[in-house]
Amino acid sequence: MAKKSFTDLINSPGMPVLVDFYADWCGPCKTMAPILQQVAQQYQGKLKVIKIDVDKNQAIAQQYRVQGIPTLILFHQGKSLWRQSGVVPAPQLSQIVQQHLP
Repeated sequence: MAKKSFTDLINSPGMPVLVDFYADWCGPCKTMAPILQQVAQQYQGKLKVIKIDVDKNQAIAQQYRVQGIPTLILFHQGKSLWRQSGVVPAPQLSQIVQQHLP
C-alpha cells in the first residue's frame, strides 16, 4: 500500500481527521499522546487521528502556521474545522470531536 500524502489524508471524503502536530522533545506533546489514543478509541470508525512530527515535516507545519506544539487541527474533507494549541483535556477534546462529526 502506497503511503498517502498529508493532503490525501485530510481530503479523504469519509471521516474527519484530527491532526496532532508534535515533537518528540515536547513535554506537553507527551501529555497529549494518551489523550489522543483515548479519543481515537472512543471514535473508532468515525474519526481518524494522525500525528505529524514538526521536526520531520516542517513544510506542512509552516503551511498550517503551526507555531506552538502540540497543535491540534480537525479537518473534514480538507477544510479546517477547529484548531487549538496546547494540551486539550480528553473530555473537552471528545466534546469538540462530537460536535464536528457528520
